[in-house]
Amino acid sequence: MSNFDLSPEQQSLIELARDFGEKEMRPHVEHFDQTGEYPWPIIKKAHELGLMNTHIAPEYGGLGLSVLDGCLIAEELSSYCSGMYTALEANGLAQAPLIVAGNDEQKKQFLAPMTLEPMMAAYGVTEPHAGSDVQGIKTTAKKVGDDYVINGSKMWITNASVASWYFVLAYTNKELGFKGMTGFIVPASTPGIEVGKKEKNLGQRCSDTRGLVFTDVKIPSKYRLGAEGDGFKIAMKAFDHTRPPVAAGAVGVAKAAMNHAMKYATERKTFGVPIAKHQAVSFMIAEMAMNIEAARLLVWKSAHEIDQGRRNTKFAAMAKAFAADMCNKVCTDAVQVFGGYGYSTEYPVEKLYRDSKIFQIYEGTSQIQRLIISKEIFERNA
Repeated sequence: MSNFDLSPEQQSLIELARDFGEKEMRPHVEHFDQTGEYPWPIIKKAHELGLMNTHIAPEYGGLGLSVLDGCLIAEELSSYCSGMYTALEANGLAQAPLIVAGNDEQKKQFLAPMTLEPMMAAYGVTEPHAGSDVQGIKTTAKKVGDDYVINGSKMWITNASVASWYFVLAYTNKELGFKGMTGFIVPASTPGIEVGKKEKNLGQRCSDTRGLVFTDVKIPSKYRLGAEGDGFKIAMKAFDHTRPPVAAGAVGVAKAAMNHAMKYATERKTFGVPIAKHQAVSFMIAEMAMNIEAARLLVWKSAHEIDQGRRNTKFAAMAKAFAADMCNKVCTDAVQVFGGYGYSTEYPVEKLYRDSKIFQIYEGTSQIQRLIISKEIFERNA
């Protein structure tokens, strides 16, 4: 990693993802954006090619790829459609708590089947009145005999209606604050679960985003992840694995926007020359290139750290915040390069502009990432 060279296997992963994006994703981008349909055909083909469930260990049927490997795939797929990629990435987010804290029996029951067929899962933490403030969740899990009974609601849950199971964070002891939170695996077929309507979002429209309501949902104790009170720690540890690929997705969207801007800038002429010849435009695109490269390096650093078994919380937050903010700026400037055409749905940068905003919000807002970074450098001296 110190020389920044990728292995032949990693180069092959990039080529596989790029070929998949070109052949399977690109022809359907407009359809899924306009209809908001869930991209099942794309997901099934991605599963066939091994572009899903990449972090599940080989003993459970997965490829056991590194976080950096996942980032390479994420950047390529997102450059074609981040809405489709988010459906895939949300699966990885739901799996992460199981990967980091599940026991052998839990992994065999919930992870292994996902390598055999295209099954989805969802990460259920955010609530109507508790997004960035995870400690503010109200969902509870009460121990009744050998079972837990879950009551509460979740909001903005990606893959909610298509998931086979959910990772759910709930209070088992409210008085202990975040130390009283516990994580559970909840099969979607369990009685008492109500799935809400699909949200009509600004961008990434084919991603399935809904609310969930749990009413007296009874699950056995064997579906608890770790011990009681470990939930918050598990949920946050999962982010150390998933924030680098999300940041990589932002890099992919920005890369696509810059490529469109470059192409347009060489074709569009004003005052007798292509607008790329005007410093006002060329400098704008130079800024795009510079910041995309910087974001990618942060992504690779954050992935490399956790792949080496080191705590990457600070770098994951840096990568997520920088890449998300960079992506929004690049997509805004790409629209500006296109001028009036950029504001039209007839041109691709309009969609990229809409899709980019969510990177500053999901899996921890850009403001929360800065809070994490400040704590890491001031309190942990990291």
